[in-house]
Amino acid sequence: MIVLLLLPVLLSFLLLAAHFFYHGSMIMVGVSLLLPLILLARRRWVPWVIQLALVLGAFEWLSTLMLLINQREEEGRPWKAAAVILGSVIVFTLASGLVFISSTLRRVYGRANVSDSRPAETPGSSCALGQ
Repeated sequence: MIVLLLLPVLLSFLLLAAHFFYHGSMIMVGVSLLLPLILLARRRWVPWVIQLALVLGAFEWLSTLMLLINQREEEGRPWKAAAVILGSVIVFTLASGLVFISSTLRRVYGRANVSDSRPAETPGSSCALGQ
């Protein structure tokens, strides 16, 4: 179940790795492929790091989109279909970070809702019936 919930995140990083590979940025390919490994850590900070990386990835896609539109306009070539495709990739990349809203992943990464968590008992606060 957890792997299925994380599939959009993994696919977003795979698409970013392919993009960087196409442009010859091998360091960013490595970052894009290795960063999702922190999902195995199951710590509170993991969703924040992943979401930040996805936002940065969306900015990379936006930069690519603007460059592509400029190039195609200068060449007199159509650009609207490419803009729709890259716009969809931007939305998908940003939306994939929303998987951490699910109650399952909130539990996995220690970010349960206040309503989901039970109040912590303080020492000596438990009440036994026979006392």
